Amino acid sequence: MVLLPPSETKAVGGAGAPLDLDALSHPELTPTRRKLIEALSTLADDVPASLTALGLSERQVEEVERNAELWDSPTAPALERYTGVLYDALDVRSLSAAERARADARMVVASALFGLVRGTDAIPAYRLSGGSALPGFGTLRSVWRPALEPVLADADSLVVDLRSGVYAALAKVPNAVAVRVLSEDAAGKRKVVSHHNKSHKGKLARALARTPQEAGSLEDVLDVANDAGLQVEREGARGLCVVVRA
Repeated sequence: MVLLPPSETKAVGGAGAPLDLDALSHPELTPTRRKLIEALSTLADDVPASLTALGLSERQVEEVERNAELWDSPTAPALERYTGVLYDALDVRSLSAAERARADARMVVASALFGLVRGTDAIPAYRLSGGSALPGFGTLRSVWRPALEPVLADADSLVVDLRSGVYAALAKVPNAVAVRVLSEDAAGKRKVVSHHNKSHKGKLARALARTPQEAGSLEDVLDVANDAGLQVEREGARGLCVVVRA
């Protein structure tokens, strides 16, 4: 399992039927999903309150309008719904049929609204960030952690965790392989990469989607990454570091 962060930006539209919660993977998350969707769509009736709760400006009112139509708007597969730097680097549309099937099976997006979605899960466009707090719910961390952690604890395969901090806070994953990105200058000094962090994580996710063999250990992930031309090093017992030349 490659655990991805979502993106703030979403592709609009879609060719799928309206949202069917019963058709999504991880059905044990359905009650929490339903409560959050009902709360988010109801909040959309009050545009100023929605903008405040979601941290949006008045120029982003269309995001609130999308939330108002969560039950009725068309859907698209999750790996095509999310956009932005990481998903540009993952670039699922350019994968072969076999590679895309592996991406759909291996990639899981940590969503503030849906908890976890697999690549083929059909979802609408929405706006809700991991750091948001909906009226009457408190933080999303308090909502999702009790529901998500048991699901992730039962994962029967290696988990490569590419989530950003705010989404990692929604649930801990026992024994996951954590990945961070550092830049290295000519003098060998390293620092945390911010702007291009997502791009390099997307490249690692793409490499893990393309390999025919399941990665069963940290060493397997290391081999896949290096074979793909990424400079990746081991950090401790459960960590990997992608090193980028500044």
